[in-house]
Amino acid sequence: MTTPPGVPVPAPLFLNSPREIEKRVSLGQVRWAGPLLFLPARTVFMLVSQALFAGCLRLQGRASPWHAAGAWWTVWGTLVDLGCIACLVLLTRRENLRIRDLLGPLPRWLVPKGIACFLLIFPFFLLGGPLASWIVYHSWQAPIPTGEIFGRHLPLWGVLYSLLIWWPIWSVTEEFTYQGYLASRLAALSRHRWVPYCLVGFWWALQHSFLPFELNWRLILWRFLAFVPGTLVFLAVYLRTRRLAPLIVAHWMMDLSAAVMTLSF
Repeated sequence: MTTPPGVPVPAPLFLNSPREIEKRVSLGQVRWAGPLLFLPARTVFMLVSQALFAGCLRLQGRASPWHAAGAWWTVWGTLVDLGCIACLVLLTRRENLRIRDLLGPLPRWLVPKGIACFLLIFPFFLLGGPLASWIVYHSWQAPIPTGEIFGRHLPLWGVLYSLLIWWPIWSVTEEFTYQGYLASRLAALSRHRWVPYCLVGFWWALQHSFLPFELNWRLILWRFLAFVPGTLVFLAVYLRTRRLAPLIVAHWMMDLSAAVMTLSF
């Protein structure tokens, strides 16, 4: 069916816009239980994935399998993504949506806008590390364990997987989880932006203390505080624009950089 001459063409329906989500809240399709239960899921999946990988290494007779599995976080991280994608499928079906609907419209000049987001947000991650180090260790440089977080030695296939496959999936899933689904629904349910800032900001920053996980409270606190500024700026940009695609491009650039910087070639 064509639009008659002189009649404006309606804009495509943005199913993940605040107005559309608020409609589904009023219909009972979006409730508090789903987002609140999903908030810690990514962190839980990290522990489970590292444990599964450590179990495989233990069967191979590796010494300290938990620590050895930590170096493989850009490999078993995809298991985390698969778990989150499965949850997103179930949660979006309750709203009669597809996961693709969380992305929203693709803006013009996507790549330049993504680069602009990267240049805006990445400095907050760079500044967060030294500030967190000063708070936790009273030094500008934290004693980061090598071999697990940085300076990771992986076989060639593990390096290729980390540089070619891990980060494109990871960035998209992380943005869909914390921003496309959680932040937008918690904002609609609470009608206050401070709620997604507090809840999503906390869990998004905390997950980085579990990739990989080491039972060291200073290291956990340092990694958490280091990521708080960047995650809050990510949230601020999304809640202001409700455009996820440029943030995914920016996130791709960050995660590819992380994979390159943490591997030992």
